[in-house]
Amino acid sequence: MGFLKGKVAIITGGGRVVLSDGKSCGSIGYGIAIAYAKEGCDLVVTGRNLQKLEEAREELERLYGVKVLPVQADVSAGSDNEAVVRRVVDETVRTFGRIDVLINNAQASASGVTLADHTTEQFDLALYSGLYAAFYYMRACYPHLKETKGTVINFASGAGLFGNYGQCAYAAAKEGIRGLSRVAATEWGPDGINVNVICPIAWTAQLETFQKAYPDAFQANVKMPPMGHYGDPETEIGRVCVRLAHPDFKYLTGETLTLEGGLGLRP
Repeated sequence: MGFLKGKVAIITGGGRVVLSDGKSCGSIGYGIAIAYAKEGCDLVVTGRNLQKLEEAREELERLYGVKVLPVQADVSAGSDNEAVVRRVVDETVRTFGRIDVLINNAQASASGVTLADHTTEQFDLALYSGLYAAFYYMRACYPHLKETKGTVINFASGAGLFGNYGQCAYAAAKEGIRGLSRVAATEWGPDGINVNVICPIAWTAQLETFQKAYPDAFQANVKMPPMGHYGDPETEIGRVCVRLAHPDFKYLTGETLTLEGGLGLRP
C-alpha cells in the first residue's frame, strides 16, 4: 500500500459507476481510480456526467484519504477540444503542481451497429471520445510527464485486434490508439516516459447494457476468458495500471498488454 503516494494521475472516464446490483464497481475507469486511491495517489477524474464525478470524489476521499479533483470534460465533434483538454491539464497543475500518470480510459461508441448502417455521427462519436481524446491529452500532458518521468496508459480492445461484429467505429478508434501509443513510446521513451496499452475484458455496466441491447452481437463478440471469469475493474485491471505506474516497475515501453480475466499480463 502507498506505492503511489505523492503522485497525481488523470483518469478520463473516471466517474463512479456501479453494476445493476447497485454496489459492485461498474466501470474500468472507476476501478482504476479505486486501485490508485488505495495506493495513496491523488486523482483528477474527468467525464461528461458531473454527478458521477462528484460521487467518485466523495467516496474516494472519504474511504482512502486522497484528494480528488472532478472536472467535467467531453471531447466530441464540433467542440473546441484542445481548450477542453487544456482546461483539465491546467486545473490539474494548478491544484496539484504535477502530473505523473495519464490514463486515457474514456470511450463512447455505438456498438452493435453494422458498418453498412453506421452513420458519420456514430463514427465521429467513437473517434473523438477515444482516439482524438487520447491524442489531445497526451500532447497536453507531455511536458509535465517529461518532468516527472511519468506514465501513459491507454486502452485498446480485442474489437480491433479481432474485428468484432458491429464494432467498426469502436475498433477503428482503438486500433488508432494502439498505433498512437507505439509512436509515443518510440518518441517519448528517451524522455523517461513509459507508454503502454491494455486490451482488457471486464464485466462492466456498459457490458451489461450491451448484452441487453444487442444480445446477438454480445454473443458473437464477448467470450468468457479461459480462467472462467471476466476481469475485475479494480482488483485486476486497476492493479495492472498501478503496476505500470510503479516507480520500480521496468516494462518494455510500447508493449500491448492483454488482460484475460485472471490470467494476468500477456505481452
